[in-house]
Amino acid sequence: MPAKKGLFSKVGKTRIVPLGLKILIIFITIILLSNFATNFLSVQLSKRQIINLTNTIMVEQLKELYSNSSNQYQIYNYSDDKEGSVEALQKVAKSGFSNKNSVAIGVMPDGSIQFSASNNRHAKWEIFTDKDTLKQLNDDLNNDIKEGSVSFQNHDGEYFGVYKYQEEWGYFLIRAEKRSDLDENTKNVYLYTTIIIIVLTIIFVLIGWLILRHEFAPVTKITEDLYEMQQHKQLELIDLSDARNDDITYLAASFNSLSSSVNNLLGTFQKFVPKDVVAKAYTDQGIGLEGSQRELAMLFSDIKSFTYRTETLGNDIIDVLNVHYNRVIHNVHENAGVVGSIIGDAILAVYGTLESRHSKSYNAILAAWDITHATASLRQTMKLRREEIEKKRKLTESEEKIFIAVSLDVGVGIDGGNVFYGNIGSNEHMANTVIGDNVNSASRLEGLTRVYHLPVIVSAYIKDEVLQETARYKFFEIDTVQVKGKTLGKKIYFPFDTNEMDKELLPKYETFEIGLQAYYDGDWKTARKQFKNADLPELTEVFFERMGNRGAPEGWNGIWAMTTK
Repeated sequence: MPAKKGLFSKVGKTRIVPLGLKILIIFITIILLSNFATNFLSVQLSKRQIINLTNTIMVEQLKELYSNSSNQYQIYNYSDDKEGSVEALQKVAKSGFSNKNSVAIGVMPDGSIQFSASNNRHAKWEIFTDKDTLKQLNDDLNNDIKEGSVSFQNHDGEYFGVYKYQEEWGYFLIRAEKRSDLDENTKNVYLYTTIIIIVLTIIFVLIGWLILRHEFAPVTKITEDLYEMQQHKQLELIDLSDARNDDITYLAASFNSLSSSVNNLLGTFQKFVPKDVVAKAYTDQGIGLEGSQRELAMLFSDIKSFTYRTETLGNDIIDVLNVHYNRVIHNVHENAGVVGSIIGDAILAVYGTLESRHSKSYNAILAAWDITHATASLRQTMKLRREEIEKKRKLTESEEKIFIAVSLDVGVGIDGGNVFYGNIGSNEHMANTVIGDNVNSASRLEGLTRVYHLPVIVSAYIKDEVLQETARYKFFEIDTVQVKGKTLGKKIYFPFDTNEMDKELLPKYETFEIGLQAYYDGDWKTARKQFKNADLPELTEVFFERMGNRGAPEGWNGIWAMTTK
C-alpha cells in the first residue's frame, strides 16, 4: 500500500503544497506582491531566458528531425523515392514550428540546400548564402565537431539556431528561428508586462475577494476538461501549462499519467486486434466471450512461391513481409475492413463489421485490387532497380535469386455469407475470430488463383451483392469446382474492373465464357476452339490439360473436383 502523502511531500522534483496552506500563505504575501511584481516579471520574461528556452525547444526538435531523417534515409535506400522522403521530413519539421519564420534546412558542405521547410512560404532557401558561417561549419566538421549552435544571414534577415551533421544524407541539418521574430515576441512580452502591472495595481484593492476565486479556477478547468472527455468518450491530457504546484495539480497530473498509460495500452491493443473490437472494448469497458452469426465477406490473400522466397532470403524475409504487409493492411483498413489474422505469408481480412457507404462485398473487391496493384507497384520498383544495375554490370547468380525472391506476387480469394464472428477462448486468454465454411472457401479461392493464373477470384455470393450496387465490375465465370470435402460444385468468377482494366480484353473473356459453356455441355471440340480463339493462354491452359485430345467422359456434369486443399 503506498505511503500517505505528507505535508510538503514531493512528486518527482516538484514539492506539493497543500491547497489550504497555500491560500493562507497567499493572503500573507499579497501585501508584498505589488512591490515585487515589476522586478519578478522583468526577470522571468527577460529576453535571455526566452532565447534559452527557444534553443532548448529547437534542440529537442532537431533531435526528432535527425532521427526521422535517418529513418527516411533507410526508406529512401529501399524505395528510391527521394521526393517522398523529403516530403515526410518537411511534414515532421513543420509540426514543431511556432513562429512565422521558423525554418529547418539541410545544407550540403558546398552550400546547396537539399531539404527545406519553413512557415514562411515566401522565403527562398535554394542556396546557403552565408559563406562565413558555411566555412565555419565545414571547419568544425573537419575537426570532428558535428553539432552546436549556429547564426547566419539570409537575404531576409538574421537567423539563430542549432545544427547537427547528418552523415547518411551528407548535409548539415539546421533548425533555426529568425531573430526579428524573437525581438517581436520580446516586445510583446514587455507590453503585456506593463499592462499586467497596471491591471494588478488597480485590482489589488479587491485581491482578497478575487484570490479564492482565482485559486479554485484550476478545479473548474479540470472539471470542464473531464466533462468534455466524458462527452466524447476519449481520454486526453488535462492542460497543466498554467497550473500551480498544489494538491489539485497533483491530482490532475496523476490523472494525466493514468490517461497516458491507458492511451498507450489502447494504441498497442489496436495493433493486435481488429478496430471493431477495440471500439467495443472502449465503449463497453470490457470484452467477453461472445459472438454471433453474421453475414460478412472474407478476403484471403497469400504470397505465391513463399517457400522459395524464404529459402532465398532467410531472416531477411521478415523485412520483406513487413514492407508488404504495411501496404496490404493499409489497403484493408482504407476500404472499411478489419484484419482477422496474419498467418506467415497470408492475411485474412473481414468486411461488414464496420460502417461504410458501400456493401461489404464491394469493399472487399476494392481492397483486393488495391492489394494487387500495390504488390505490382513493388515489383515494378524492383524491376527498375534491377535494370539500373544491369546497365552497369551483369547480375550474379545470388543477386538474380534475391531479385526474384523480393518480387512478390499475391493471389486474392473472396467469399461471403453467414459465419460466426466473435471472441473464443477463456477468461484468461481469448482471441477474436471468424469461423465458417465461407472462411475456408475464401482460402480455397485464393489457391485457385494459381491454377487459373488470375489475381482475384470471387464466389457467386460476392458477385450477386456487388451487382446490386454497381456496374463497375463485370464478372466472368471461370469454372465450377468441387472443393475437397464437399459434395456440391461451386461457380467461381473473375471480377473485371471496367474502370481500371483494358477494355480490349472484354471480348476475349466473353469468348472464353462461350467456350466454358461448351465445356460444361460436354462439347469439348467446340470448347477447345473457343478457348483458343479467346487468346487467354494462361487461363485456358488448365482446361486444355483436362480435356487433352479426348471427348468428355461418360456422366460428365461440368464440375471439376479438387483433389487437394
